[in-house]
Amino acid sequence: MCNLYRMTKAQAEVVRIFGSASRSALNTAEEIYPGYPGMVIAEGELRSMVWGFPLILKSKKTGEPLKPKPVNNTRSDKLDSFMWRYSFAERRCLIPVTAWAEAEGPSGSKTRTWLSLPGEDVFTVAGIWQRSDEWGECYSMVMCDSVGPASEVHSRMPVILPADRRGEWLDAKPEEARALCVGYEGAVEIARTDQRWSRRR
Repeated sequence: MCNLYRMTKAQAEVVRIFGSASRSALNTAEEIYPGYPGMVIAEGELRSMVWGFPLILKSKKTGEPLKPKPVNNTRSDKLDSFMWRYSFAERRCLIPVTAWAEAEGPSGSKTRTWLSLPGEDVFTVAGIWQRSDEWGECYSMVMCDSVGPASEVHSRMPVILPADRRGEWLDAKPEEARALCVGYEGAVEIARTDQRWSRRR
């Protein structure tokens, strides 16, 4: 499952590529981790949202609520579950991405493997979003079973939306949008690195 991705294009370029509006300057990094802000296109506007829906857990010792955990991936086969179904039905979004990463290697020494689409400077991943008390607007990335080269790295991959299906994801009825949640059949470029997975910005 994706727990790190890159978005290296500037805000102005994303606005130009996707023809969306943007109310203000966005504070996002080029590498996005769960719980960090990323660029999202929702309701025709490019916004900054926190990556991950907040999940509140309680301490086993005290019973008190713990710091919220960001749930940043939504399995396509779980879209009907309570946590996701209202956002899937009512609040779908587009996530601009230049590459996503998966961890490979033995436990304790996993490294980053980056996956991207050759010839595509930026592509879009299907997402859902909500407004939360904890973090304000936040989003989650929809994941499906991997196919093709991506399946060599991980069993799941982001739902990549071709340019001509973006509007359908945003506006179609849920059953029609669900049909888009399939593995990407096009070429995927895989770049294995010696970067430690656990490194943070």
